[in-house]
Amino acid sequence: MEKKNFVSLIMGTVGGILFAVGMCMCMLPEWNAFSQGIVISAVGLVVLLAMMVVRRKMEGKPAIKLNAKVLGTITLGIVGALALGIGMCLTMVWGMLVSGIIVGIIGIVLLMCLIPICKGLK
Repeated sequence: MEKKNFVSLIMGTVGGILFAVGMCMCMLPEWNAFSQGIVISAVGLVVLLAMMVVRRKMEGKPAIKLNAKVLGTITLGIVGALALGIGMCLTMVWGMLVSGIIVGIIGIVLLMCLIPICKGLK
């Protein structure tokens, strides 16, 4: 395993776990830890963003330049993830099975659209 892949693995795992635990702390009222969850999630997000910067530095690539394609890709990823999450909430929390499945499938399709946008078609 290359060094850049190992560093990305460790930072991605730590950042992802911190972010996920922080979101659980915010979303589960039984834990009564909303404020602490926001802090833990923010730390996880910072670690994930730092991973992206470190990875590009280790690959010898320049920092990401923000242009219309990058902003559109980020927006599509956010909208797709939110749609998938809302679909899961509709199904599991609010008991709206059919509408939750439909919204979740829309979210999955939006996230799948990221593959040809990022990698391109050959």
